[in-house]
Amino acid sequence: MTPDLTRLDEALLEEWLPGRRWFGAKSRELSHVHVVDVVTLREDERLGLAVAIVEARFPGGTHDLYQLPLAIRPAAEGWDTEVLQEIDGATVYDALADPESAALIAGMLRDQVVAGEDPRIEFHWVEGVEPPAAQPTARPMGAEQSNSSIVIDDAYVLKTFRRLEPGENPELEMTRFLSERAFPHIAELGGWYDYTGEVMEGTLGVVQRFVPGGRDGWEMVLDQLSEDPEGLLPQLAALGVVVARLHNALASDANDPAFAPEEPTDEALAIMTATIDEQIERLFLDLPEGDERLAKIAGRGEEARDRLRLVSHIGGAGRLIRHHGDFHLGQTLRVADGDAGPSWIILDFEGEPARALLDRRRKRSPLRDVAGLLRSLAYAVSAARLQRGVEAPADWEERARTAFLDDYLAEIEPSLMPPTASGTKTLLSILELEKAVYELRYELDHRPDWVPIPAAAIARLLEEPIA
Repeated sequence: MTPDLTRLDEALLEEWLPGRRWFGAKSRELSHVHVVDVVTLREDERLGLAVAIVEARFPGGTHDLYQLPLAIRPAAEGWDTEVLQEIDGATVYDALADPESAALIAGMLRDQVVAGEDPRIEFHWVEGVEPPAAQPTARPMGAEQSNSSIVIDDAYVLKTFRRLEPGENPELEMTRFLSERAFPHIAELGGWYDYTGEVMEGTLGVVQRFVPGGRDGWEMVLDQLSEDPEGLLPQLAALGVVVARLHNALASDANDPAFAPEEPTDEALAIMTATIDEQIERLFLDLPEGDERLAKIAGRGEEARDRLRLVSHIGGAGRLIRHHGDFHLGQTLRVADGDAGPSWIILDFEGEPARALLDRRRKRSPLRDVAGLLRSLAYAVSAARLQRGVEAPADWEERARTAFLDDYLAEIEPSLMPPTASGTKTLLSILELEKAVYELRYELDHRPDWVPIPAAAIARLLEEPIA
C-alpha cells in the first residue's frame, strides 16, 4: 500500500530540495516547501511509484513548482540513495536514482498508461515509432543539469522536467514539429507524459531517440583546439548549414499559428528593444567600481544603449520565427560524417530554463541563435586557455566565426533575414550584445574568473563601426 505522500515532512523537503543539482533557485532563500498534489502510478508492496508536485515558496510570495518522481520500498530493504523520508514503514526516494523504478516509468510510456482521474498523468507514445521493450532497461545519462535524463534500452532518452510551468513545454512542441517533418538533425520524438489537475496542466517529460557515439560539441571543440584547430573550421561551417536548415524548417509551415513566420510589428520591435535596454541599464548601474577587468566598458552604458537604437534604422529585421532559444556548442552533438561531410545533431529545445515559458515560446529573429553560437566560440577559446592551458591561434576565433556565419547565411531562407547585409550585421551585433550582457551579469554573480570573457565581447561590440 502506497503511504500518504501528502504527509511528507515539510522541514525535510526544505532541507532536501536545495541540495539537488536541478533545483533552480539555490541563491534564493526558501520560506516554505510543501506537497501540493500526488498521483499514484503503481501500487505495489515491494516497489510503488508516484509523482509528487511540490511548491517551493520564497519571501515576497513568489513560488516555483517541481516534479518529484518517487519510488517507495519497504524500509527493511535499507535503500539509501536520494532518500526523502521514511514514512509508515516505507522508504520514499527519487525514482530516477533507481534503474528498476526508472525502467517501470519507461514501461508506462510503452503501454500509454493513464494514472489517476483528477488529478491524472497520461503517458503517450508516437505512432509509428518502435516502443521500448516490454521490460526495458534504464540507466542515468551523465550529470544532471536543470532536468534529469535516463537512457532506455540504449535506444531512447527520457528527459524528466523538474521545474514545471503550466502549458506544453517547448521541448515537446519543437521536437514534435520537427519530427513530423522528418528533420534529420535532431533526436526524434518518441513519446511524452503530462499532468492534468487543479494545480496546472503541463508537460512532465519527453522521450527522444538516443544518439550513440555522438560527441558533445563543446568538448569536441576544446579537444580539437589543442590538437587540430584548423580542422575545426570546416566542421563549424557544416554546423552553420545545419542551423540554417533548422531555422528554415521551423519557418516552413505558414498554416500552424505556433510556428508560422511573422513580420515584426513596431510593437514587437519595441518590446525587444525595451527588454534589452532594461538589461543593459541594470547591468551598467550595478557594475562594481574600480574593477580593472571592466575598465574598457566602465561608464559606457549609454553608448551600449545607443547601439540598441540602431534597430530602428536597419530597414526591416527579417521575419520572426520559433527558434532554439538557448543555443551554444553544448547543445550540439558531432556525429559520424555522412555522404555530405560533417554531420551534427541539435539538442535541448526547452529554451533558457530561467525564462518564463511564454517568453521561451515567443518568436524572435533566428539570428538570436546565431549570436548564441558565436558567443559560445568565444567562450571555447577562453575555456581552452583557462581549463586546459591551450592557446588557440590568435585569429582562430574570427576565422571560426566567419566559417560558421558564411555558410549559415548562404543556406538560410533570405526572407528570414534583414533585407541588407549591413542590416543583418547590425542586428546580429545587437543580439550578441544582449547575450554578452546576460553573460557578464551571470559571471559577476557566479564565476568571477570568467568575467573578462563577456567584458571583452562588450568592448569589442562597442568598438565596431556602425554600418
